[in-house]
Amino acid sequence: MSQFLLTWIITALSLVITAYLIPGIVIKGLAVAAIAALVMGLINAIVKPILLILTLPLTVLTLGLFLFVVNAISFSLVSYFTPGFSIATFWDALFGSIILSIISSVLNQLLDSQDV
Repeated sequence: MSQFLLTWIITALSLVITAYLIPGIVIKGLAVAAIAALVMGLINAIVKPILLILTLPLTVLTLGLFLFVVNAISFSLVSYFTPGFSIATFWDALFGSIILSIISSVLNQLLDSQDV
């Protein structure tokens, strides 16, 4: 349970930092970031696998680069289902999903190195 809470907090914090770095992404408060992190978990668990299966031929054809588009679509869905969280354009969603992944990875690495 504590790992779930830690992942949730890291994702919410990563969303706030991403919104600060990408001008087209707006999050209206920490509570919205926490809700968006939960919605992101649900979308990544339910919708994203379906998208991956449906777009598998394109992903293979583009040598995996189409996964960036799938991530951007998932990120846009989070903003669609979360009031107070908005993404202006597809490009903001694309760059935002990349930045979010990098920030989440760095924060996870920092916290994992502290556990040793």
